[in-house]
Amino acid sequence: MGRDLAERFPVARDTFIAIDEALGVALSRTIFDGPEEELTLTQNAQPAILAHTAAVYAVVGPKVDGVVAAAGHSLGEYSAYITAGALSAAEAARLVRRRGELMHKAGTERRGTMAAVLGLPTAQVEEICSAASSPSGVVVPANLNAPDQTVISGDPEAVHKASELCKAKGAKRVMTLKVSGAFHSPLMAPAANALRLALDKAEFADPAFPVIANATAEAVKDAARARRTLSDQLTAPVRWVECMQHAVRLAGEGVRFIEIGPGSVLAGLLRRIVPGASVVSLGSAAEVASFLEAE
Repeated sequence: MGRDLAERFPVARDTFIAIDEALGVALSRTIFDGPEEELTLTQNAQPAILAHTAAVYAVVGPKVDGVVAAAGHSLGEYSAYITAGALSAAEAARLVRRRGELMHKAGTERRGTMAAVLGLPTAQVEEICSAASSPSGVVVPANLNAPDQTVISGDPEAVHKASELCKAKGAKRVMTLKVSGAFHSPLMAPAANALRLALDKAEFADPAFPVIANATAEAVKDAARARRTLSDQLTAPVRWVECMQHAVRLAGEGVRFIEIGPGSVLAGLLRRIVPGASVVSLGSAAEVASFLEAE
């Protein structure tokens, strides 16, 4: 992942190097060469994805004019602040490395899980989570990805109960996710408290344009609020549908979305949230080069 960017664009290579130096480890070597089991560890995967995204933006950012707002899904919110000039890539990498460590620790201390529910309205999934929760176990909507795609998160028994209820109510599919904890749920409270301390110490500037926060789906325009919403994000749901709807309201008709980073998952979700939306995904060197030629 990302090797093609580093080989083709010097500024992308410099970004990977800067993040390696900030973390004090050769993360780029793991990003480029693996092994996969090391790369997919939460504490490595989070800064790796951010590094890839930051490298792409280092190349295309100077060519993108008239940005109205930015948003990022979960960890991607840190990348959004990079694009808005509020965080350097190095500072963001240090934060997400700490975030990954804290999330992994919280998941170890209180085992949790997550499941993706496809084919049920979010409101119905919310009702089911409420019914499946009890004093001995909690399950909550964690990622509100599309009108009919919601990820639930919490204690294993409660998640299992909610999954079965979702199937009984007609969900097309319920998939248990391979995760190390119940992310974006109350089980992450210890991680959120510790992350707040790291965010308070980070060099954070006011964003040059609004960043739409996962936790509130509202536009953040100052560093203090950015710190608060990023810490709240660990225990709050990712309100992605509302975030994209807010982006459209801010930009108006004819808005163009640019997805930056590995994969094109967000582009697929966007088309379900905003039918007919104009979106381009930039992750590989070939995609970036094609975008630059078109600009």
